[in-house]
Amino acid sequence: MVAGLPPPHPPAHQPPALRPGDRVQLVAASSALADLERLQAGLAVLASWGLELDDDPTRLPARRWGYLAGRDAERAGDLLPRGDQGSPPALLACVRGGWGSARLLERPLEAAGGWLLGFSDVTSLLWHRLAMGRGGAVHGPLLTTLAMEPAWSRERLRALLFGEPLGDLDGEGWGGGQAEGPLLAANLTVATHLLGTPHLPDLDGAILILEDVGEAPYRLDRLLTHWRLCGALQRLAGIGFGSFEGCDDTQDADRDTPRFSLEQVLRERTADLGIPVLAALPVGHGGVNAALPLGVRARLDGDRGRLSVITAAPCAVSRP
Repeated sequence: MVAGLPPPHPPAHQPPALRPGDRVQLVAASSALADLERLQAGLAVLASWGLELDDDPTRLPARRWGYLAGRDAERAGDLLPRGDQGSPPALLACVRGGWGSARLLERPLEAAGGWLLGFSDVTSLLWHRLAMGRGGAVHGPLLTTLAMEPAWSRERLRALLFGEPLGDLDGEGWGGGQAEGPLLAANLTVATHLLGTPHLPDLDGAILILEDVGEAPYRLDRLLTHWRLCGALQRLAGIGFGSFEGCDDTQDADRDTPRFSLEQVLRERTADLGIPVLAALPVGHGGVNAALPLGVRARLDGDRGRLSVITAAPCAVSRP
């Protein structure tokens, strides 16, 4: 059965599909860049797709302010069109995560470009874009992780950006039937700190995919409990979990101290919601981060263990 759904959200209007020759602009909105080689490897992947970089990656390692990739105004400037370019870039590609992008939301922020790509700390920018009613937010690899993705994941991202159909993602179904709704994906910790702010997209009837890294089960329990206390989880049509890398509590595992495992926490905090639940999706920090277009319509099957993007891909259009 399909979970009871509210009236369908209109799908987010996606930007035009990319084509060879389109320009890419680098966005270092979070922590300082520590590995130029990994960035250049990611840029080589984009170049193999025929995309052109209108930026100088060698400027970024020296741009630091404490643990951040520059002062807030500098990092916010990465989201704006370059003054020497006649048209906005087709893709804003985020360099790395860490921390810092939420600080940029304290100021008016109108990002340039058709597509915005990233995950982890970049959740703040992706969800802000959706909250503004704009499409083109892609939860997917950062430029410093792109080259390390398996070939099928890199190809999935290319297909998404170039307007080609996306295959389904398989996970572990925890039951609850099927649900359809606008697709959201996020780092759980980052998204939790957007609750109660104007940068939160509409959760009513949404399909929400969550991931995290380095959080003990009790901290994930605390985060999900906050979502429950403010009624946010209860607004969803379906929920899925990606990777939770380094989140199982192995400390003192040889002792008789009572503990909850990661899976126990995720199951218990969602079991009474009456919605489909899907786990073990290849999304997040766990070595595979399959790209997801946010705001488009998706179907989550908690019985078969499958996530499907059902909105048509963006169309290739004529552009000068």
